[in-house]
Amino acid sequence: MNKTKGLDFIKRYTMILVLIVVTAFFAWRTGGAILLPMNVSSLISQNAYVFILATGMLLCILTGGNIDLSVGSVVCFVGAIGAVLMVNMKMNMWLAILIMFVIGTLIGAFQGFWIAYVRIPPFIVTLAGMFFGRGMTSIISTDMISIKNKTFLAWANYKIYLPIGSYSRRGKFIPAYIYPTVIIAILIFIVIAIIMKYTKFGREVYAIGGNAQSAMMMGLNVKKTKFKAYVLDGLLAGCGGFLFCLNSCSGFVEQAKGLEMDAISASVIGGTLL
Repeated sequence: MNKTKGLDFIKRYTMILVLIVVTAFFAWRTGGAILLPMNVSSLISQNAYVFILATGMLLCILTGGNIDLSVGSVVCFVGAIGAVLMVNMKMNMWLAILIMFVIGTLIGAFQGFWIAYVRIPPFIVTLAGMFFGRGMTSIISTDMISIKNKTFLAWANYKIYLPIGSYSRRGKFIPAYIYPTVIIAILIFIVIAIIMKYTKFGREVYAIGGNAQSAMMMGLNVKKTKFKAYVLDGLLAGCGGFLFCLNSCSGFVEQAKGLEMDAISASVIGGTLL
């Protein structure tokens, strides 16, 4: 009985156990430097947009093991649009961000329609979306567009200091800090967690992921739920594009390449079953 429980524990928490082992190995090899508060906070700050994309990917995977290959290109596309709006058109930062979110949502809705209602495989639809996003970005501009909006740069460079840190060789305390991207990512994660646990939509997504045929026989609108999942995924991709821009302060056609694999990996390693 204890052996069975031990095997179940290992199966359930395999990824966490591997993470602990890998972290311990590198902590040993670096003399503990990798675990310094400044390094940990920097790692989290540099990957905040991946958290957002992985959350959106979670929704797609839960609808039946589906994935979204277009998120990296959507991040690149909306980032380039935001850069053009703020730099070339001198648009207000908040309006530009709103447009970025809307474009991401529209792309998600377009893909969700073909996946949910026309029943084209998600792999094909999102693969087309990946090429579309990257191609549209190259039409907008093949050169890097550096964002020089003062409000945007103030946000990008704003540091939130933490009560933890490390000491230099001279004994000076160096506090760790994070950027606003981390706070935004955490807030979005909490909102999505609440939606998935306490709302009708969240329960429907889990039901469809368990068995779509049974969910349909219970009276759930499977097509509508899948469509909503991809719309929300598109919105989160637009948000990820905004966070990516905050991190890079630019828009460029070569940005965010392979980011879809990072999002899928983060979601699966986090415990989502394909």
